[in-house]
Amino acid sequence: MRQWLKNWFTPAPDSLVAISLQKGKSPWVDAIHLLWSVWVFVIPAFDHYTWSWAFFTLLTYPLFLLLYAKCCLASRRQARYFALTLVAMSMLLLPWYSAALTYFVYGTIMLRSCRMALRNYMGMLVMLNVILIAEVSLLHYAWQAVIWIPVTSIIVGLVVHAERLSEEKEAELRLSHDEVRRLAALAERERIGRDLHDLLGHTLSLITLKLELSRKLFDRDSEAAKREMAEAERVARHALSEVRTAVSGIRATDLAAELAAARLMLEASMVSLECTPLPPSLPIEVERGLALVLREAVTNIARHARANRARVSTAVAGQALKLSIEDDGRGGVGIHGNGLKGMHERVRALGGTLEVISPVGKGTRLHITVPLRSRPPQRELAQDEETPNPAAAG
Repeated sequence: MRQWLKNWFTPAPDSLVAISLQKGKSPWVDAIHLLWSVWVFVIPAFDHYTWSWAFFTLLTYPLFLLLYAKCCLASRRQARYFALTLVAMSMLLLPWYSAALTYFVYGTIMLRSCRMALRNYMGMLVMLNVILIAEVSLLHYAWQAVIWIPVTSIIVGLVVHAERLSEEKEAELRLSHDEVRRLAALAERERIGRDLHDLLGHTLSLITLKLELSRKLFDRDSEAAKREMAEAERVARHALSEVRTAVSGIRATDLAAELAAARLMLEASMVSLECTPLPPSLPIEVERGLALVLREAVTNIARHARANRARVSTAVAGQALKLSIEDDGRGGVGIHGNGLKGMHERVRALGGTLEVISPVGKGTRLHITVPLRSRPPQRELAQDEETPNPAAAG
């Protein structure tokens, strides 16, 4: 029994609940619509509450909740059957239970969660409303009490259709963004592979030949063998230098990649982004630090700024890089608001400064200035400290 209940209430991969979970929402988000079922308890107030109403409510309301839950948990192909069961239940109850009109509205609206074109959905909606009006006319319902049912079901159905269409477009846009990132990562991997092959393939072959030749010459001509080994060492050092340069170039793409991701994020939030060309080469630590600052700033624009336009510009002045991030949003950001404290710490770690200008209603501007002179590696510093000073020794 427990396994049967678990299978019964497990959301299908394409159900409304599963889609909400994929978006990071609560699985109970669709339960908010159950508040409209208060009309089951309000409709009798226009006439009077009876024991018959209480009996049918106790009998049918739990069944209504179960069918609504299955409309949210079932696959989009199967959800229509539970929605149509709601409609059929309401029509069967109408001769004795007028509050069943609310069940009819829920059934017709939940039909839109199925895989159905708008034309087919509207055709089915009109047909069901015609059947409902014919039934309530035969049952001598007051038209004032019934006319709101077709109007409500059609209007809410169109609203739900617009919401579903917007969600589908958003999902398509998110998939396209993921595909762009995947293709960009694939192209970068291929580029790295080609660069490493071009750098190391010929060089390692040359080192191998030099070492083989030195081994053969070792017994016959030791001087020639030493020359070949020295040449192999020189080639290896040169290859190491080229690899370090290539790795630096790979790492230096961080800021450019972050700008591309920023454009995707802001365009998804309906914010246009304008960028100026980046400097051709930057120190690795500066590149990485500014990429993280840019990511935080763009996230703030997308989530909090309510902006229409944003701009990222860079300029090199002397031995300093100036990075400006601007938006035309609501402004009013405090010095420690929305991740600015973390930005200050990152910029300070680079030896730079961050200026925040954010008047209320006039957007936010971040002006970042960092020195381009990279710090010498710790190993080199240690060697400098250990190397004796000839002048001091003398």
